[in-house]
Amino acid sequence: MSVSLHSASPHSVPLPDPAAPASVSPGAATSLLDAYHPATDRFVATPHRTLLGRGTAAVIPDDSRPPAVRVRETLDGLRRPGAAAPVVVGALPFAPDGPTALAVPDMVHWAPPLREDPLVALPVPHDGDRPDWRVTEVPSPERYGAAVAAAVARMRAGEFDKVVLARSLELTSGHAPDLPAMLRRLARRDPSGYTFAVPSGPGRTLIGASPELLVARRGGRLTANPLAGSAPRSEDLAEDVRRAVALLESEKDLHEHAVVVAAVREALAPFCATLQVPERPTLVRTAAMWHLSTTVTGELADPDTATALDLASALHPTPAVCGTPTDLARRVIAESEPFDRGAYTGMVGWQDADGDGEWVVTIRCAEAEGNTLRLFAGAGVVAASTPEAETAETAAKFRTFLHAVGASL
Repeated sequence: MSVSLHSASPHSVPLPDPAAPASVSPGAATSLLDAYHPATDRFVATPHRTLLGRGTAAVIPDDSRPPAVRVRETLDGLRRPGAAAPVVVGALPFAPDGPTALAVPDMVHWAPPLREDPLVALPVPHDGDRPDWRVTEVPSPERYGAAVAAAVARMRAGEFDKVVLARSLELTSGHAPDLPAMLRRLARRDPSGYTFAVPSGPGRTLIGASPELLVARRGGRLTANPLAGSAPRSEDLAEDVRRAVALLESEKDLHEHAVVVAAVREALAPFCATLQVPERPTLVRTAAMWHLSTTVTGELADPDTATALDLASALHPTPAVCGTPTDLARRVIAESEPFDRGAYTGMVGWQDADGDGEWVVTIRCAEAEGNTLRLFAGAGVVAASTPEAETAETAAKFRTFLHAVGASL
């Protein structure tokens, strides 16, 4: 499979079929990872493929039409006879009226997934001196805990069922962070996850390693993988196993997960001829966290009218990143969080002009601008939550990115 960085056509490399036998191409995926340049590129790695988009052939307009409509119109206009379907790459925000950051690259290069590249297991090359970060917690742990306690009191009074409350870390240093080195560390730490680096606005880059697939579509088949209910990993094997078992038996976390799965089922059912939803969750792990996980699959009733982004837009925001009921949870978030989420808890990914694509929930991420990194982490708050537990959960989730940048709380 070619991964040349000098393709003559923007879309001359065909999309790999994840159902086909894996082609052994040592270095194919890591070469795209190592070639990433933040000024010109968009990088997305998933368990099925690695994508590097270079340059900008078109920007998806930001207007009042649904994003899926704008993407479909732009990609249809770029189709060329005999060429592979053009591809859009980028991010959409948490807020429904927020600005999107979607573009069609000049050149798109595909490779097998990072997890199948044996070179991804090699030690990360020395990337030079890391910045001496100054870390500011926004809000402070005390203010965050107070917001959790206030939300719990409202839920126990029957006002709403769940809200996801986030906090952020602002990291500043004397010089701009090395984003390519940061991306390499994120990808090599969790090569089976979803790693991304895309422009999110003028002078800003969204970079992260999410564990959660919002939805993927290939032809008439869809897959969604909601995660809700979490526990931090432990370096001690016995304790790590104990935490995993406890999570699978946690009444509070199982209820939180069931609410999310029910919402995913309700959102996807109108698009599907068949939909398979397992009765109980399983576990998925990252380097830092255990998560309750359910893999939902379905056959589309009419693939011509439901692109990957149509499906993702119907799902977003799930209770896993917002709460229930959605409109009230959004208001609680706006009242409780002293910052604009921007792209955090939005979605990031890709889609081609045939409607196939993968969209990921934008978590375990940061936004880089100048000499500043803004990291985000959230926790699902339900009536059984405690301020101490949710504050500890967000601290554990920050570890993915803090490890990548060489900082600590």
